Amino acid sequence: MSLKRCFAPVVDAHTRVLILGSLPGEASLAHQQYYAHKQNRFWHLVGEVIGEDLPAMGYDTRLQTLLEHRIGLWDVVAEAQRIGSLDSRIRNHASNDLVALVETLPKLVAIAFNGGTAEKIGVRALGEKGDRYRLIRLPSSSPAYAAVSYQEKSVDWHRLREYLAG
Repeated sequence: MSLKRCFAPVVDAHTRVLILGSLPGEASLAHQQYYAHKQNRFWHLVGEVIGEDLPAMGYDTRLQTLLEHRIGLWDVVAEAQRIGSLDSRIRNHASNDLVALVETLPKLVAIAFNGGTAEKIGVRALGEKGDRYRLIRLPSSSPAYAAVSYQEKSVDWHRLREYLAG
């Protein structure tokens, strides 16, 4: 079983909302891009939230557009063993130091978890520091999470808007 590693965080001093995933899947690792799987709806959902056509943009432009809208990205798992891309297959994981990261983000008001695994690991990693922020569990943007329709996911993801102003 191979060891998978996360990407560097995408944040800056203006980040108000930090979206945390679990660990990049196989397509993302192969492309070295967050949410690279063609069927993952992340870029569509966040694009709707901020009113930008993120899927039509190049990857670097997407990341810059997120930062311009005060949204940051990272993952809760620093590294783990996993066969395939499913969160349920994550083994022997090491968590990212979320506390150290959020301490560098003076304008951060909300931390959103892209799915249940991200929330479970992330809340534990944040500990008491998590009490300072609005913690939001979002339905996973992954194609593997089909229990909720895209429209239902979109409604939940739109809750992020209230934390981006200011």
